Amino acid sequence: MKKFYLFVLALCMVNISISQADLFVSSGSYVYVDGDGFTDGSTAVAPVYVTNDVDLDANGFIYLRDGAQLLQGNNVGNSGLGRLSVFQSGTVHNWAYNYWCSPVGNVFQTDGITPLDNSTNNPFKAFNQIFDFIGDPDPALNPITSTAAIFINGYDGSSSPLQISNRWIYTYDPGTVYSEWDYVAETGDVSTGYGFTMKGTSGSGNNQLYDFRGKANNGTITTAVLGGEQTLVGNPYPSAIDARDYIWDATNTTAITGTLYFWEQDLSVNSHYIADYVGGYATYTINNAGTVESFTPATFNTHNPDGTVNTIGPSSTSLKFVHRYIPVGQGFMIEGATNGSARTTNAMRIFVKEGAQSEFFRTTENNNVSYDEFLYNEDGLQIIPDDFKRFRLNVDFNETYTRQLLHNFHQSATEGFDYGLESKTSSTLSSDCHWTFDNEAYITQAHEFDIDLRIPVVVKVSEQQPLRFRIFDVQNFGDQPIYIHDIENDLYVDLRSQDYDLNITPGDYLNRFEITFTTEEDTLSESAVTISDFLVFQNNIKEQLVIKNPNNLNITSVSLFDVSGKRILNDIDLENKASYYYSTKSFSDGVYVTVITLKDSQTVSKKVVIKNN
Repeated sequence: MKKFYLFVLALCMVNISISQADLFVSSGSYVYVDGDGFTDGSTAVAPVYVTNDVDLDANGFIYLRDGAQLLQGNNVGNSGLGRLSVFQSGTVHNWAYNYWCSPVGNVFQTDGITPLDNSTNNPFKAFNQIFDFIGDPDPALNPITSTAAIFINGYDGSSSPLQISNRWIYTYDPGTVYSEWDYVAETGDVSTGYGFTMKGTSGSGNNQLYDFRGKANNGTITTAVLGGEQTLVGNPYPSAIDARDYIWDATNTTAITGTLYFWEQDLSVNSHYIADYVGGYATYTINNAGTVESFTPATFNTHNPDGTVNTIGPSSTSLKFVHRYIPVGQGFMIEGATNGSARTTNAMRIFVKEGAQSEFFRTTENNNVSYDEFLYNEDGLQIIPDDFKRFRLNVDFNETYTRQLLHNFHQSATEGFDYGLESKTSSTLSSDCHWTFDNEAYITQAHEFDIDLRIPVVVKVSEQQPLRFRIFDVQNFGDQPIYIHDIENDLYVDLRSQDYDLNITPGDYLNRFEITFTTEEDTLSESAVTISDFLVFQNNIKEQLVIKNPNNLNITSVSLFDVSGKRILNDIDLENKASYYYSTKSFSDGVYVTVITLKDSQTVSKKVVIKNN
């Protein structure tokens, strides 16, 4: 058999020869790609980039190993009866589900035997596409050999040899209730771009390796959505995709609500009965600039036999995270904003190996990790840009589980729904809490910061129990207090100093709790500052931004933002003066927002138009 190895030392030669033309692998030949030494990221060169199509003759193969990926440029169909092979590992045992999306399609017709040689993306069929790797990861030994996975009718899959239970393979496109899951088993088709569920195996240590083999998916792939309903989709390519590009795609911004939902189950529950299931959805969205991620962990709940929510359950303790770059094989839910189609395209594909920024919804092991524009703290949470503010409100119910609510603050936030900064709650528990907007429940919300903001926290309690409010991940607030205001008890508690514990009776508390940044006493004792206390204008003749401070107020900082929300000027630790002048010579013509921050953390803003000579 002819062999074509792509190693790091051959990168330049191989990349030039492949990217200038289609990639063809003849029968009896294979291309082996070792991604171990390749650097990745938005400016990296992928191990294999093909401008047009990939044509694999029968018994011709491409093996992607050690994080290697295939990227393609044009919206063309791949062809041939050969197969691409790419690995991905599950993160659950035989009792729990992963959500998947296949990076490859079938090379056989519906019967699974007759060859299907066409130039389209073909459906995934589990018994033809999932293989058991039995070789050796050492390239000098046997890094390519796999055998077809075994599918069984029993409830429990096992690791060696790979036996997968066909009872747990379902799709969901689209729907709102448990009964709308579609059973496909190992022989049913899953259309390209749609996700499917599959339980893991025993004996794998929650890390079962799967070898996906088939025709590589390529080009624009669409999935149906219905307004207010969910669809199980995922990354359909043998490469990572950028969640920012997916969420902010011109088609998707009108088709979906902008949040990706990732399923997680409590791995301490060893049962196949639906009534015993304990699981929930983590949420992820990202702003248009690609600088601020909004992730909230799953809060678990249990289910009735028909799949509806039953009673309270424990919160997620797995510390699984979602990051910007979605890896090969990852499935997730989206919610339709209207009836139509969402899509993935080649423009969303990027070579990012699994690690700090691309994980198959697994536990992160990265502390204080930076990657490109992102930096994460020791808790695995993003350290956000300093023109944003953020905190997380942890609400503990009966010392049993925690609902975490995230709140973003930025001058670009509006009074309406802020796509990429806000996320609806996927489901609620019998005792739960949420932010609220337009009578809908939100798990992530955004506002422009105002010292006088009052942010309602809706709490629903099914039975008398202890309730605790805690604050977490407070960023860029300085020493600004953050209060939980118990309106019924007329009590303000600064959560930055202490938790607020109470015992609460059953009921729906729609107007009892709110987050504030001042107390009633503060409001009565301090005069609110408005933009009328300043004179802010652009002197286009002198190419200067001018701020007059006639009342000699204590200004701590002056910032200037462009229309995209990017901060282009930030003057801090200011001396108290009557006038401030800033050159605008280097700024492009357009509309900008000036934000003035005072010593007591009050902010005022005004738009200015810069038109330099």
